[in-house]
Amino acid sequence: MRVIDEEGEQLGIIPTEDALSRARTAGLDLVEVAPMATPPVCRIMDYGKYKYQQNKKQHKSHSHHAKTKEIRLRPKTGNHDIEFKVKQAITFLKHKDKVQVSIQFRGREMAHVDEGQRVMNQVIELLEEYGKVESTPKQMGRRMMCTIAPKAG
Repeated sequence: MRVIDEEGEQLGIIPTEDALSRARTAGLDLVEVAPMATPPVCRIMDYGKYKYQQNKKQHKSHSHHAKTKEIRLRPKTGNHDIEFKVKQAITFLKHKDKVQVSIQFRGREMAHVDEGQRVMNQVIELLEEYGKVESTPKQMGRRMMCTIAPKAG
């Protein structure tokens, strides 16, 4: 097998037993890095440290994946409660998450869709500084929904 030492120097093609004994004397591991090559390539290294650095590199490369968070309101929701929900939505938008605003209508509230529209417009107006409307408010059965995406930057 072709062996590379801990400094990255090629030791050439040596028998497996010799490579293992060199790794043991150095207090390191013999790791097969290219099993499909002929002859297979092995490297003398600290495998635990290598795995730790790979994991650390992988964590760094992962960016934030945007999730969709939901805030639920009703047409009769009071101003203070709307402001509280908007504060929650602002924190979601600051964390680069999308916010889905949904207004649930129950029973006879369906006769007053305009009241729900007023609440939705109020929420959109309060959030326009932190995000942009991705999908305009739509009525879906007993729900009115709107998605707000965080502003770039």
